[in-house]
Amino acid sequence: MRIVEVRLHWIRIGFHEPFRISSGEVSAKDAIVVELVAEDGSRGWGEASPMAGAFYSVETPESTWKFLRDRLVPSFLARPEPACREKLDPMSCFEQLSEFPGEPFAKAGLEGAVWDLRATLERKPLWALLGGSARAIESGAAIGLFPTLEELLERVRRFLTEGYRRIKIKIAPGSDVALVSAVREHFGGIPLMVDANAAYRLEDAGIFEELDRFDLLMIEQPLARRALEEHAELQRRLRTPICLDESAEDLAAVREIIRLKSARILNIKVQRMGGLGPAKLAHDLGQAAGIPCWLGTMPELGIASAQGLHLATLPNFRYPTDVEASERWFVDDIISPPIEVSHEGLIEIPEGPGMGYRVAAEKLSGASILTERVQL
Repeated sequence: MRIVEVRLHWIRIGFHEPFRISSGEVSAKDAIVVELVAEDGSRGWGEASPMAGAFYSVETPESTWKFLRDRLVPSFLARPEPACREKLDPMSCFEQLSEFPGEPFAKAGLEGAVWDLRATLERKPLWALLGGSARAIESGAAIGLFPTLEELLERVRRFLTEGYRRIKIKIAPGSDVALVSAVREHFGGIPLMVDANAAYRLEDAGIFEELDRFDLLMIEQPLARRALEEHAELQRRLRTPICLDESAEDLAAVREIIRLKSARILNIKVQRMGGLGPAKLAHDLGQAAGIPCWLGTMPELGIASAQGLHLATLPNFRYPTDVEASERWFVDDIISPPIEVSHEGLIEIPEGPGMGYRVAAEKLSGASILTERVQL
């Protein structure tokens, strides 16, 4: 089945409230939607989803758009080898795209569309193609930094009431132990974790030794991205598991984390890894090493979130995902039905081929700020 056209849609959708972490905030979500069009009219959808402003990654919507339009998509369409473009072999696609250095978000968007189109043509749910199983996915709420403690506690209360199965709060130097202490005081022994987004140094180990007494599920990315030996040293001092996120940026980094014993849990993000294929391989590495994983988000819109849910059906994803209800973050989304979290904190993946979710053409058009077609 030949792909005859690739359409790129740069879309922008507002957040209900600013997304804040230790290094900055944004008020709208940009993403590049990749649409593959096959010769019979079938379509596959992917999402390249870097955050605007480069505070979350070196990649930006501008760099991802340019890389897709000028390099990745033309190369994908022009390749004489049929494995990726005609046979739609997603793992071959991952290998082909790996020849280009950098820009994992762009690769994830194009590769995700290949996975979706292949599953659609085979009339299989995406999880089956990935080797997962039919199961509901536990959802956890991720809560950013707020100007006041009262606002934070109100958000925790709201998401517990809505059924989310664990709470993650962001911390930063000067806003850490007191926040965790207050959440424990008000809500008792709820499943609770913290995310530092690499804001601390090993010299701050005393803060994490204080956090160790709060019976946290994990401490996510306390130190810098490349500080793998320092993470290993900090982990030796703590009872609480360290989870690495920003550090788990590619397969080579995951192997080094495992070798050094830098973490006891891995947060695997499809966008950062460069696609579902490398994310699946990272899951397999963790499973072989006895290190459990969970599926993180950055956060993405509905296409990437839905595909992540399918990946999260693999057996070594053992903690609630950061994928939440569509209405949790965004004023609107472009998929139908929206992602919903039950009062039991579960996301049921719709039945059907591919993602199980449909891209709503009118919403895609309404959210698009730029569209281009690349043809053979």
